[in-house]
Amino acid sequence: MDASGDGRSARPARLRGRRAGLLCAAAALAALAAPASAQSAPADPYPVVVVDCFSTAQVQPEEYILACGDGNNRLVGLHWRTWGAGTATATGTDMVNDCRPYCAAGRFRPYPVEVTLSAPRPWPTHPGVQRFTVIRLLYTDTAPEPVHKDVTYKLVY
Repeated sequence: MDASGDGRSARPARLRGRRAGLLCAAAALAALAAPASAQSAPADPYPVVVVDCFSTAQVQPEEYILACGDGNNRLVGLHWRTWGAGTATATGTDMVNDCRPYCAAGRFRPYPVEVTLSAPRPWPTHPGVQRFTVIRLLYTDTAPEPVHKDVTYKLVY
């Protein structure tokens, strides 16, 4: 049956269209199969995380609560320089309630700090996920009383 009206069969035109589509698909697959050196490395779908007070995994959080019970100690304005499989480093501010005369009436005071997360271990409740288990705070100016300028804590969440 002549669909074009010029005496040619419509079938060869359909085949040419399919061939063109297959060639385009092949070209797209070839581009995807380019050498790894020509492509940027994909992001790790399961990076090491830091777990917060609410058992939520975080990667490069801008804020992190250190005092889960009362919220009187919080890292804010975190700028991550590195976030790797073994350690993560950031600068930020440790906002600490001075609790004077008591915590509800106290004032939050800022302390510039360098933060290092380390010692990744498997997260027991999430198979296949690693979480940082140690945090180090290095105060770059003064430290809140009675804390030393360089302190390390275990993260137990």
